[in-house]
Amino acid sequence: MKFDVLVVGCGASGMLSALRLAQHGLQVGLVNKGEFAESSTYWAQGGIAGVADLEDTIADHVADTLRAGAGLCKAEVVEQMVEQSGDIITQLVALGIPFDRDSGMLHFAREGGHGRPRIVHVQDATGRAVSDVLRQHVLNHANITHLPHHTAVDMILRPDGNAMRAVGIYLLHDNKVIAVAARHVVLATGGAGKAYMFTTNPDTATGDGIAIAWRAGCAVTNMEMMQFHPTSLYHTEAPRLLLTEALRGEGALLVDGHGHRFMSDYDPERMELAPRDIVARAIDHEIKKQGVDCMFLDARPLGSEKIHHHFPNIHQRLQALGIDMASEPIPIVPSAHYLCGGVQTDLTGATSVKHLYTIGESACTGVHGANRLASNSLLECLVMAELSTKAIINIGDNDPILAVPKWDDSGVEREAERVQIKQNWDEIRAVMSNYVGLVRSNERLRRARRRLRIVEEEIAHYYWRYPLSRDLIELRNLAQVATLTIRSALKRKESRGLHYSLDYPNTKQQAIDTVLIPTEDG
Repeated sequence: MKFDVLVVGCGASGMLSALRLAQHGLQVGLVNKGEFAESSTYWAQGGIAGVADLEDTIADHVADTLRAGAGLCKAEVVEQMVEQSGDIITQLVALGIPFDRDSGMLHFAREGGHGRPRIVHVQDATGRAVSDVLRQHVLNHANITHLPHHTAVDMILRPDGNAMRAVGIYLLHDNKVIAVAARHVVLATGGAGKAYMFTTNPDTATGDGIAIAWRAGCAVTNMEMMQFHPTSLYHTEAPRLLLTEALRGEGALLVDGHGHRFMSDYDPERMELAPRDIVARAIDHEIKKQGVDCMFLDARPLGSEKIHHHFPNIHQRLQALGIDMASEPIPIVPSAHYLCGGVQTDLTGATSVKHLYTIGESACTGVHGANRLASNSLLECLVMAELSTKAIINIGDNDPILAVPKWDDSGVEREAERVQIKQNWDEIRAVMSNYVGLVRSNERLRRARRRLRIVEEEIAHYYWRYPLSRDLIELRNLAQVATLTIRSALKRKESRGLHYSLDYPNTKQQAIDTVLIPTEDG
């Protein structure tokens, strides 16, 4: 197979990118590792932040974003994104996304860190609505070839002057590796929340695009900045359920088991609407201080009518677990949620490898800095999709689609057992959760690094000896991303935003990105 552009990933950024490229007449391959419902976009609840209200201003949205980013945001990139936000929301309405309205006008919700309501949403299932509408468009477009259940393995590169150029990618499908040629490759594979035991992310969030880009020679930035969502459901017999920040924006309270509202001890001015890093550490601290399993989110102040109208999906899912949020507090714990670091790019997604773009959560553009402002994630995904499309179109089709070599699996043996894959997977997640979580220290990070070196050696031995599988590819990528996270955390000698160190509790006056380059000795 060969395409003008190969897009890897079927979240918001991947699907909108594929759609826009196809609308410009390009032949696009759209790679989907699993199902459409397995993307982080599909499960996004809150909405899309943007300046679409006459009472709001670009300057205010930018200021809120910079404040949340704790000094690491690139102001010019934030401004560029927010300036695009009104047009993006207008385009989404034109595509058919049924945003909630009030008297015919868009309804804006408010979330933590925002100075005013500016989040457009579809009840409490915005991501699903965006995903469903984009899916219909991409599956019906004649210029898009959908490749479901294809797992990206590695980039295919060729020298091009003093740099390398992406000419295609290897994909695993039906236990065979196929080589696909493309003039451009766009990685839109999402985050890496599965590196932790407790995460709001789907099982597909294994850092594939970041690991693939790293192996292709791309630098990564601020990988230590993993955002933990403060409020995910704590339930011993159910998977983690994210409880949208919009609940607190509408008046839900954080309390302990005695009903005491504790955020006044941590951020008395903003309380429940403080940025996520502050809220998450407050909850974590109260859990440890009181020696309990969880804190609680009390949504009863909203009233039954507002709960049923604005949060019907959360209400139904909790009811299925025997929890009535209209009459009792919801048990919660923080969970790994969103990676603010990633492959070093600009807002178009351009990397140091020619014709290779990384967009969405896999990229680090400088928008989020040290902490993501609520609901800026989908906005960044969509803006990057639009801008990367323009960049690719502007390059034109002067460069040919080059032939690519077949995958070499000579010397591969039949595997005797697969228990090592599960063992390594569990060990990575336990190490990351115990040593590289909300609160870190030099000793914890060094301990994690020592253990993961052994795991990486075992994975490398297994990877090159036995046939590839999706589990093995994901394990390799997860180990790579976990190691990059630890290395980045060890380099940051301060506490800033999402990175809190017991050894360096103060914040330095000058904010500097943590950059790792593949050619450096790790």
